[in-house]
Amino acid sequence: MAEITFDDFLKVDIRVGRVVQAEPFPEARKPAIKLWVDFGGALGVRKSSAQITRHYAPEALIGTQVMAVVNFPPRQIGKFMSEILVLGVPDTDGEVVLLRPDLDVPLGGRLY
Repeated sequence: MAEITFDDFLKVDIRVGRVVQAEPFPEARKPAIKLWVDFGGALGVRKSSAQITRHYAPEALIGTQVMAVVNFPPRQIGKFMSEILVLGVPDTDGEVVLLRPDLDVPLGGRLY
C-alpha cells in the first residue's frame, strides 16, 4: 500500500448529503440506482450512479444520509452524468454497503 501525506488526504473532499431522489438505472451495464443527493449550501444537489441494488431499493434510500466524494470531475455513464462518488465498502459477497453517519448530521459536513 502506498503511503500518502495528510495534505494528500485533504485534497479528497468527502461530504455528507441526503438522498432526495432515487430511481432505477436499467440502462446501466451493471445494475445501478440513480441518486440525487442534497449537500445543502453552495454544493446543493448532485447526481450519482451507484451499483447498490443488492442491498438497497430506490424508494428506501430517500431521506437517508450518505458519504460522497464531491470534488471528482463529472463522469458520463450512459445518458446520465454522475457528479459525485457515493462511498461504500464490500460485504462478504463483494456487494456494496453504503457508508453513512450513524446519527443525523448537518448536510455538507466534511469528513475529518
